[in-house]
Amino acid sequence: MRKLLFYMKSYKKESVLAPLFKMLEASFELFVPLVVAAMIDVGIVNQDRPYIIKMSLIMVALGIVGLACSITAQYFSAKAAVGFAGKLRSSLFAHIQSLSFSEVDEIGTSTLITRMTSDINQIQSGVNLVLRLFLRSPFIVFGAMVMAFTIDVKAALIFAVVIPLLSLVVFGIMLISIPLYKKVQERLDKVLGITRENLTGVRVIRAFHRETEEEARFGSSNRDLTAMQNFVGRITAFMNPVAYIMINGALMVLLYTGAVRVDAGILTQGQVVALVNYMSQILVELIKLANLIITVTKAVACGNRVQGIFEMENSQQVSEAASADPVSEAAAAAGAVPVVEFRNVSLTYRNAGDKSLSDISFSVNQGETVGIIGGTGSGKTSLVHLIPRFYDATEGQVLINGRDVKTYPVSELRKRVGIVLQKAVLFQGTIRENLLWGKEDATEEELTEALDVAQASEVVAAKEDGIDGGVSQGGKNFSGGQKQRLTIARALVRNPEILILDDSASALDYATDARLRSAIRERKGSPAVFIVSQRTSSIRHADKIIVLEDGEVAGIGTHEDLLKNCQTYREIYESQYQDKAGEGKESREFGTEGEENHRTGGVLNGAAG
Repeated sequence: MRKLLFYMKSYKKESVLAPLFKMLEASFELFVPLVVAAMIDVGIVNQDRPYIIKMSLIMVALGIVGLACSITAQYFSAKAAVGFAGKLRSSLFAHIQSLSFSEVDEIGTSTLITRMTSDINQIQSGVNLVLRLFLRSPFIVFGAMVMAFTIDVKAALIFAVVIPLLSLVVFGIMLISIPLYKKVQERLDKVLGITRENLTGVRVIRAFHRETEEEARFGSSNRDLTAMQNFVGRITAFMNPVAYIMINGALMVLLYTGAVRVDAGILTQGQVVALVNYMSQILVELIKLANLIITVTKAVACGNRVQGIFEMENSQQVSEAASADPVSEAAAAAGAVPVVEFRNVSLTYRNAGDKSLSDISFSVNQGETVGIIGGTGSGKTSLVHLIPRFYDATEGQVLINGRDVKTYPVSELRKRVGIVLQKAVLFQGTIRENLLWGKEDATEEELTEALDVAQASEVVAAKEDGIDGGVSQGGKNFSGGQKQRLTIARALVRNPEILILDDSASALDYATDARLRSAIRERKGSPAVFIVSQRTSSIRHADKIIVLEDGEVAGIGTHEDLLKNCQTYREIYESQYQDKAGEGKESREFGTEGEENHRTGGVLNGAAG
């Protein structure tokens, strides 16, 4: 938490002025009991009406000046707290953006959302209250005690006994509460995780009629959170009654002592009233201080959680000085080195037991189209995610233009790669704004060409405002196929050296899919194209097809070669191309073995269809 105070650096003036004006307010407040005492001992005793009016006007003046100081302090504390929270939130978001997929996967989306919202709001409240009360409350408590000693030492000893006892109770409860509030926030993470999951998958839940089960799951998690909040609340709520009991007990002793000393002529009635007022001020301020401690406890727990995110570093670092290698670039341009090369690459996800990819080796030259196919969970997406370095290979090397991807700055590497992910995501705004994500300074001709190649021109033409037509959050005003075509166009605008289509045409019909692949092949620039697909029809014309099975290469070659030599590919193909008689054209060329594959192949790789 202490390291987060760095973000208060821009608000030094506010951080000084806020408590300063609060202390001024407290100073004026400490004079009020003395004015009341003088009013009683002089004005009322002597029936001096002008003196009473004079003291009343002084009290009004003290109130007005104190109110002005309080409003000024509130302004500066709010400005500092809100500004601090804004800078902290921006910095946290930027830090999260700098983390690799591995760290984001490990932390969890719901946890990051909690840190960005609930946790920072708690920190903001803590900073606001600290600036307003952290100096004011102790100042009034000890100031009241000092003023009591100026009135009567023996009576003031009551203050000297009560204040340390109250402080012991307050700080004792704080020490117990801090770790418990951390558990509360952890359970809040779980509730938010379930909420996010349910809202994201609401259509699936309703389609499978699982509302009751999900409500029960949410209810269980919510009850756990409520139980922990109630437990912590009961502990912290114990603070107020204890404080009231101790202060009121002290008031009883004070009134008794004061009565005895007034009877003995040592104290006046006005002085006793002043002592009681000072004790009441201490009561109010200690209650405020107790609430401040509760808020600060929450803020510290939340601050430590936010600090934990800042302390998490990106595991992906540039291994060498990342300046362009002219020899490598020239060799790549001349076709002397492959555009993409995998050398004995293996991948194990963080906290996962088994390898997702094992000993993958292949190379791709400029202008080649590579198809990647395999059953569900075979590692297709994992393989292509290594190219733009979403994840780092745990063994082996991934090279682009003869250089290890780990030697490229991330910005330079990502400029060379255009990728369309499995889940088509559009952002709120316009179609033009979404396309410009690919290239900020793209011309109208480049945008039009990308839309034509992606077969998305008709999508834009159907919009009243054309390319400036609106896109709702998540692209929910487009169908699945329309979103896929627009995300493909977004990647094509960049005119990348390497284009990765990660099962990004799954919602397209066969004719549109065929036109898309043909347009990409004919496009100028000859990028190396990776097509991840479950359909053999989408990749059969690729220059090279990589067949994956359980994270290993089951075969590499052309469509015809794999039909002859790769059983896994043949099974996938035949499961998709059986005719009504149960026997496909290709299988008849392979005789009895092909017929047997017709009957069994679909079972092994049914998910691929």
